Amino acid sequence: MGKGRVEAFTDGVVAIIITIMVLDLKVPEGEDFSALLPQWPVFLCYVLSFINVGIYWNNLHNMFHTVQRVDGRVLWANLHLLFWLSLMPVTTAFMGENHFATVPVAVYGVDLALCATAYAMLVLALRRLHGQDTAFAKAIGNDRKGRISLAVYIAAVALAFLNRWISVALFVTVALVWLVPDTRFSRVLEK
Repeated sequence: MGKGRVEAFTDGVVAIIITIMVLDLKVPEGEDFSALLPQWPVFLCYVLSFINVGIYWNNLHNMFHTVQRVDGRVLWANLHLLFWLSLMPVTTAFMGENHFATVPVAVYGVDLALCATAYAMLVLALRRLHGQDTAFAKAIGNDRKGRISLAVYIAAVALAFLNRWISVALFVTVALVWLVPDTRFSRVLEK
């Protein structure tokens, strides 16, 4: 089957996820800058999650641009990823409202790890459908960046119980690594 519907559905779900996250931001009470201070943890969590959701959306866009079709496995793998992404507003609010407390940071890390796992499963489903000699497979390569990111998320969950700020720093580091535009797909498409 064609890929247009899965792309449109994914775009819609991602837009809703971001909308729900922004609705959790409260209007500060007061009219000076000091009124903003109590909101900084919630705002920083929102920024981090917005970037993470944006990274997934960007990568999904690039991935689906290189494939020709989808099948049932791909649809379910994509839904699996969207499920974990749809929990991002909850885990974001949990971490922000609790000012980066240990358990909320660990829960946020679990969600990130499950998103990364679901993304890897989607990659496998697409590779299985399209084969090893396709533009998609060549662009993905061995997906070292994806595997390392998952390992960092898992480590961050464990480290949250030693020092939550190390975990938050690891979340930010992975996001920064992925913020650099991924040229794997554009390089393959240009050939």
